Amino acid sequence: MQHGTVVDAVRIPDGSEWLDGDLHIPADARGLVIFAHGSGSSRFSSRNRQVSEVLNRGQFATLLLDLLTPAEERVDVRTAAYRFDIPRLGRRVVAATDWASAHSMLRELPFGYFGASTGAAAALIGAAERPNAAAVVSRGGRPDLAGDALARVHAPTLLIVGGDDEPVIELNQTATRHMRATVELAVVPYATHLFEECGALEQVQRLALDWFMRYMNPVREGRHG
Repeated sequence: MQHGTVVDAVRIPDGSEWLDGDLHIPADARGLVIFAHGSGSSRFSSRNRQVSEVLNRGQFATLLLDLLTPAEERVDVRTAAYRFDIPRLGRRVVAATDWASAHSMLRELPFGYFGASTGAAAALIGAAERPNAAAVVSRGGRPDLAGDALARVHAPTLLIVGGDDEPVIELNQTATRHMRATVELAVVPYATHLFEECGALEQVQRLALDWFMRYMNPVREGRHG
């Protein structure tokens, strides 16, 4: 696709609002992974950036996106008013997908989503609204919050949870029963919700890379746009 690596700060429209993102396109990218952060996190989430770097080395382009505007984020820090506004977050994942489908360096690439915490629900809404998505990976996510969208997801979905994060394991198990797509639950032993334990995030990185490599075919037809 191109001969070098492209790193760019981008702005993505959602109606009258603008969302900030960081776009990284490695040479000969085989696909695009759109990150949906949750629970007050932004594109600067250290854990998601570490996952993004591993995907970049695996020749996947990544778009790390702020799902809240700066003004919304200032309110959310004080009140948590927006982090559980799943329809808003999901709509913005769709807006980012449509922006990518029109981008000259991305529009021919298959795409998928990586969602964390409440961002997992937003990612699954994106996959439901844009059914040509190739794959979805959730880290410590709340897929249950995607509601009726779960049954409309076609993309193979990997739900990664910590073995010691028992409430979230149960919520993920519940979500799988509402999904018709290929779905797997991967439990990282002894890990808690943030995967802070030694080696836990590395397992997440490996699982995510393997999933996207398995399902993201670089030659896909019918791209939305």
